Amino acid sequence: MSGGEVAGILVAVFWAILVSFLAVALARLAQTLKATTRLVAEVTEQAVPLLADASTTVRSARTQLDRVDAIASDVQEVTSNASALSSTVATAFGGPLVKVAAFGYGVRRALGRTEGGAPAGGVPPRASRRTVIIGRTVPPARRRKQKD
Repeated sequence: MSGGEVAGILVAVFWAILVSFLAVALARLAQTLKATTRLVAEVTEQAVPLLADASTTVRSARTQLDRVDAIASDVQEVTSNASALSSTVATAFGGPLVKVAAFGYGVRRALGRTEGGAPAGGVPPRASRRTVIIGRTVPPARRRKQKD
């Protein structure tokens, strides 16, 4: 055997080893592709119903939002009507009510009594007065009740 024949045999052996490694790598790659294909098929089977449910949910949400929008516009209209009614009532009855209250106050003053029974001047009875000394309130002196 010559050196060229030995070199050819060595090249053929290395070439056979390289082809064997490539065959093993391709077999594993084929297994990985099959597993990936199975996984994609399972995800697709599960994703389609989920997308249909999501689409139904979005439609339902849109319907509810349309209802809420209609309710909000109705509430806005009711609020503006209530505001207009309130201002109308205040305009119609506000002036006369103030006049009636002023008349009642004038009548009480004219009769010389207020609700608490104090004289018309509005000065409280002397026994309930308090003396104020900068920052303090001093109670009135104790007196014996005088018999009438």
